[in-house]
Amino acid sequence: MNLERTHALLDRVAKGEIDSAEAMRQLALPDHDSLSFATIDHHRALRQGHPEVVFGAGKTTEQLLSIAERLNAGGEGFLATRVQPETWEPLAARFPGVEINELGRVAYLAPAAPTATDRGTVLVITAGTSDLPVAEEAAVCARAFGATVRRLTDVGVAGIHRLLSRGVEMQTASVIIVVAGMEGALPSVVGGLVAVPVIAVPTSVGYGASFGGIAALLSMLNSCAAGVTVVNIDNGFGAAYAASRILHR
Repeated sequence: MNLERTHALLDRVAKGEIDSAEAMRQLALPDHDSLSFATIDHHRALRQGHPEVVFGAGKTTEQLLSIAERLNAGGEGFLATRVQPETWEPLAARFPGVEINELGRVAYLAPAAPTATDRGTVLVITAGTSDLPVAEEAAVCARAFGATVRRLTDVGVAGIHRLLSRGVEMQTASVIIVVAGMEGALPSVVGGLVAVPVIAVPTSVGYGASFGGIAALLSMLNSCAAGVTVVNIDNGFGAAYAASRILHR
């Protein structure tokens, strides 16, 4: 159940097409939608604006397929992050039309009746090619959440002219997600060039002193550019969700 379907249901009650008892039945929380390893939250979209998203890491193939089937029971589709390679073929076989972004490790099945998605543009900027897996997770999730997504790839501070030549794209975005590892300097640069929200994503890319992304995380947290928001290391999904909430306001 999502907001659009709820509005449509209330419109049917107002028009006398169904009675309030039937509307309540359709709105009621499912009584028996628990699996032995998961409890499906079908009403998350009503509370938070988006359905439950599946975190694929650590789940068996059958667990992932079972949860996805429950989420898609009414044709709502599903979004799963960190899906492992051994699940890609079974997902494609079970759900015709599912999009599997192997680089970003994301599986996305669009709803059978998708709603309008003109929520604004999210620009995903990547410092280096090695940051692309996290950037792709952010890009696919942002699109699933209703944004138009554009990408700027491999425009890190080692060759800052690559970024400065793309000023129009940065200025016309609604929200910018900046994904960077190493020393994590790129979000500060972008934050000093634009007036829109900037969400920084540190990645675990780098040599030993990067400490698996901690160096980039601390650099971003200490950004001298005002208004840069930082999410956790490698958390492209979290950045996309934050961008979506900004757009939906």
